[in-house]
Amino acid sequence: MLKTITSSIAALLFCVTTTASADILAIKPDAPKSYTVKQGDTLWDISGLYLQQPWLWPQLWKLNPQVENPHLIYPGDVLSLSYDKDGQPVLTVNGSALKVSPSDSAAAPGQGIRKLSPQARKSLKNVKAVTTIPLMMIRPFLTYEQSLSAEQIDSLPYVLGADDHVKNASQGHILYVRGQLQQDAAYGIYRKGKAYVDPQTEEILGYETILVGTARAFRAGGTEVNAPASVAVLDVKQEIRQGDRLLPAADGQSLPAFFMMRKPEQPIAGSIIDTTSDLREFSSWDIVVLNKGQQDGVKAGYMFSISRQSPAVVDSSRGPVYMSDASKYQKIMGGIDGERIDMPKEQIGELMVFKVAERTSFAIVTGTKKPIRVGDSIGDL
Repeated sequence: MLKTITSSIAALLFCVTTTASADILAIKPDAPKSYTVKQGDTLWDISGLYLQQPWLWPQLWKLNPQVENPHLIYPGDVLSLSYDKDGQPVLTVNGSALKVSPSDSAAAPGQGIRKLSPQARKSLKNVKAVTTIPLMMIRPFLTYEQSLSAEQIDSLPYVLGADDHVKNASQGHILYVRGQLQQDAAYGIYRKGKAYVDPQTEEILGYETILVGTARAFRAGGTEVNAPASVAVLDVKQEIRQGDRLLPAADGQSLPAFFMMRKPEQPIAGSIIDTTSDLREFSSWDIVVLNKGQQDGVKAGYMFSISRQSPAVVDSSRGPVYMSDASKYQKIMGGIDGERIDMPKEQIGELMVFKVAERTSFAIVTGTKKPIRVGDSIGDL
């Protein structure tokens, strides 16, 4: 069943780029020759009906010139799979969008090409185009959490106290803040969370920042006047504590209007170091944190493979033994001899980066063959 997406976010479109032209399109053997777009469909789901690698959608999606935007399709459109003169697969729109000319409706011998006669495209008002991926999965995360360095966090204005003698402020309280704020501006109130640690170097790459509330400043304050700023609490997700930090509401939330899904220009290898869920294993549309960021050349829209190292084996005189079991045998048998054989990594999924910090980035898992875990590797597709 195709995944659904709420209409409130269907107007947000993700687009893909055509830079990966060297990739070979692999059409699924059971790909339908035609498909009628339904309410709630996504481009990612539809492309998954046709392609082994859905992110190569733009190479398949080639519409006739009379269609203004090749990434806009609507419920009721009929998609048809055909092949061009070079034998390359092409997905076109007909039905409600384009109509097949009666004289050309038959396929050309040996080619399977259907010629489409120019027609004006019509669409119903208030019918929204389908999106590339299910944005409802990441929309809440896009609005709040981010990754900041310790220095960035320490430089932010922070909560001194409230207008009542409380350690945990809530909605309706006035907060006094050390630092200068912009009067009448909205602020997010954040708490420093866990550290994001690089598994290879054990270096701290940044810290999770957790949104605990929002507020609006009504006194600017500042060190020059030796007075705290004042904010009125508008909303709380958690109780606000002394020492919590303030950021302008829009800071860190700026994202591209369109995500261009593509391979990185240069090879980038890294690891999944955290996830926004508390589960040990996670799957498609879960959010993960990577140990690569802006300084490594990562950009929003980059696609990576997810791989896992297969377990090493010791080929001993007693037969092959997994390396993880060898230590157990050593304790019991007093040692184990043999040759260690390191096995290759195997691809188990794919992900797309959607938010990039200085040394970390956030990504959404777009497909899996096995459940994904913290510690799995990322690299070239």
